[in-house]
Amino acid sequence: MKLLLIGYGKTGSLVGEIARERGHEVRVVVEEDNAGCAALSPDGLRDIDVAIDFTSPHAVMGNIQACTRAEKNMVVGTTGWYEHIPQVRAIVEKAGTGFVFGANFSVGVNLFFEAARALGAAAGFGYEGQIVERHHIHKKDKPSGTAIALNNAYREGGGKDLRIDSIREGEVVGDHILQLSSASDVILLSHSAQSRRGFADGAVRAAEWIQGKHGFYDFKDIFRKM
Repeated sequence: MKLLLIGYGKTGSLVGEIARERGHEVRVVVEEDNAGCAALSPDGLRDIDVAIDFTSPHAVMGNIQACTRAEKNMVVGTTGWYEHIPQVRAIVEKAGTGFVFGANFSVGVNLFFEAARALGAAAGFGYEGQIVERHHIHKKDKPSGTAIALNNAYREGGGKDLRIDSIREGEVVGDHILQLSSASDVILLSHSAQSRRGFADGAVRAAEWIQGKHGFYDFKDIFRKM
C-alpha cells in the first residue's frame, strides 16, 4: 500500500517507521512544504492509497478538504477539530471516500473508553467524579482529545459530564485518570501511555482497514474489527 504521511512529528515519524516495517511504501509531507495544501493536489496524490494526518488543529481541516477533493481515503490522528465533525462527515459522504478519525488510536486506550462507559452507571448511585489528564508541554490542545472522548464514553454509559483538569509538564506521553467518589468509596480508572508506539501502530492498522472502503468512522467503533 502507498501511504502519504502528512506531518512528521514524534508520533508521525513512528507511524512512518511502523508502516515501513509492515511493508508499506511511505511518502512524507511536512507542514512547512504544504502551505495552502499545495502538496495535496489531485495530481500530487494520484498514486496514494491512504493519507494519514498527524499535524495540528489549524492545519487539519485544509488537509482533509484537499485529500477528499482528490478522492483519497484518510486516517486522521490530529485532535482539536471535532466541532467540525458534521461538516467533515458531509464532505466525506459526498465524495464517497473512506475516513477514520480517533481521539486516540491506541487499542489500550479504546478498551479504557469501554471501561469508562460501563462506569457511567455510577452516576445513578450518587457518585461524583472528575477527569485528570497530563501531557507533555508541547501538546497544543487542552483538554486532550482523549480526555474529551473519555468524558463522552462515561456520559454514553449514563453518567454526567465531568470536570476535566489538564496538566502540561515535561515530556509526559499521556496519562488519564477517571476518579469517581461516593460517601462509601472511591473508584479510580487510569491509563498511562509508556510510548507513542501504540498510537502509531493503531493508525497504520486503521489505514490498512480503510483501504478500498467508503464511509465515515470513529476508530473506537471499529478497532475490534481490524
